[in-house]
This record gives sequence, structure tokens and C-alpha cells, in this order.
Amino acid sequence: MSSEHLLVERADGVITITLNRPEVLNAIDPPMAEDLYAALEAAHRDHETRAVVITGAGRAFCAGGDVKTMGERAAHLASSVPAQIAHLETASRRIPLLLRRIDVPVIAMVNGVAAGWGCDLALACDVRIASDQARFGEAFVKRGLLPDGGGTYNLPRLIGTDHALELIWTGDVIDAATAQRLGMVTHLVPHAELAARTRELTEKITAGAPLAVRAIKRAVYRQMDLDFAQAMEHTALYLGILRQSEDHAEGVRAFAEKRPPVFKGR
Repeated sequence: MSSEHLLVERADGVITITLNRPEVLNAIDPPMAEDLYAALEAAHRDHETRAVVITGAGRAFCAGGDVKTMGERAAHLASSVPAQIAHLETASRRIPLLLRRIDVPVIAMVNGVAAGWGCDLALACDVRIASDQARFGEAFVKRGLLPDGGGTYNLPRLIGTDHALELIWTGDVIDAATAQRLGMVTHLVPHAELAARTRELTEKITAGAPLAVRAIKRAVYRQMDLDFAQAMEHTALYLGILRQSEDHAEGVRAFAEKRPPVFKGR
């Protein structure tokens, strides 16, 4: 379901969503955010989806919110209480929640600058593979704002409160190597190898048992809010379900027969 500023491609169960406004470094405006939410929701509802990759066209991943529309949006909010209430449910705020709810791996293929909401978008994905030309920055403070894409939640959990506050307070832009050292980037690769290395990882993930991959994501995020005993009970519930699956039986047979398993997601 590609749109004017969003390209959506499917291959071998992997949905690749490309932000496609390269002339403005893929800055996102409300219509584009709605399109992105719709594309992610469609991927979530498609049971054939095995993984989602998000990237940007041209030399940027996403430069954040479209500054040109911020003034008029602020004026509209100031003049309307209903608009202020509706603002709490905008796509830019629903997208990070949806990324957590999608139960397949979501990989950010960060090909260039990821600033402001674009940085938050990358942080909200499960894994970040960054080009050595990528840069990251929480620029909100320079616009008199705070991160609105989950950055105040996700960044401290990735790199610690002190480093997160420093980046958010200063709005400094850091290179990909620094981001990896801090823990924001999962894999740092040469720019020319970015697509191939991302494809390599998605192929490795999608070769696994689909039901187990989905259960793992749900378990990991859900158990962040549980104590250890609750987490073990939660794990036992998923194991009870997975042990009844055809994929589990196939995995056991394949091990005994010394061959690669052929999983069907059942």
C-alpha cells in the first residue's frame, strides 16, 4: 500500500517501508505519519509477515517532524481544546506504540541522519542497523519541545539515564560510531553494505519458527514490566502453547534427522 511519500515492498515475508520525501530528508508531516501508521498496521495484521524493515530514501533516514508545518499546527492547538485532545492520539504518538505491539521483528535500516522524531522512530524499532554515514540527534529542545516519539522512554533504557538526558537536553547530533558505543545502534556497517547486511539479518530471523519468533518479542517486552517469578510464569504459558504447534514437532524431527527444519508458522 505505497502512497505518495511512502514506498512499501514485500519479498519473502519481509515488508520494507521506505520513507520517501528525500527532498526534505524524509521529514514527516501528519499525512505521511498516517500513511506510515496504516502501512505498519497492515503489516501487523498480515499473518504472512515475518519481519518489517523501515528505512529512508536518499541520504536521510528521517530528519524528524516537518518544521514548516509546526507553526500552523501549534496555532491550531492553542485555539482549540478539542484539537489539543485529538493531538494526544496523533499517528506520530501511536506509531511507537504500534511498533511495540507488532509481534514480528522490526528493524530500522538507518541510512543517514535520524533526528528528532526520526531518531525516536529508530529507537522504537527492535533492532537498529546503521550505516557509517548515519547520525542521531534528539533535536526537540532546539524547537522548544521534548521528544514525542517515545524517546524519553526508550533512550534511557538503551543507554542509561545520564547519557539520555545529556543528548535530549543538548540536542547534540552524534555519529553512528558514538551511537553504537552508547548502545543506540545494534550493528554499525559500511554504507555500501547496509542493505546486504540488513537482508542477511532478516533472512536469519525469518528462517526461525514464526510462532516462536512472535512469542519471543511479546515475552521480552511484556516481561520488562514483571518481576522474575511473574516472567517465568508468563514464559511457561507461551511454552505450553508453542509445544502444541506443528513447528515445534518439525523442529524436533529435524534435529533427530540432522536436517534443517522447514517451519510453516502453524
